[in-house]
Amino acid sequence: MKWMLVVLVGGVAPVNTDLVFDKFSDCLSAEAQMRQHYSDAFDAWDRLAAARIDRRSDYRKARDLEAKRLLSNVGTCVPHGGGDSVAPAEPPKPPAASSQQPAAPSQPAPRT
Repeated sequence: MKWMLVVLVGGVAPVNTDLVFDKFSDCLSAEAQMRQHYSDAFDAWDRLAAARIDRRSDYRKARDLEAKRLLSNVGTCVPHGGGDSVAPAEPPKPPAASSQQPAAPSQPAPRT
């Protein structure tokens, strides 16, 4: 079975990454690496913001917003069946009409 990494933006909205892995452990490693990149980006932003924002209350508000923006994105690994599905040997047959049941009467045309 193959596994695909999907990112939940804000923890809610799924975004397909088109990253497909043969092993579940490889997919989990990619998710951990993605999480580490988000954490590193937040740490870099935090160092710059601490130096640039003068008022402590403004810094706290900005830090909370940035943390929510970056750190609320999570990855998850889902089974991926793209292109590996096996076609059925025979196409499904439509149900045969029973000769004992009368055909449905046609409906009258609507009046105008």
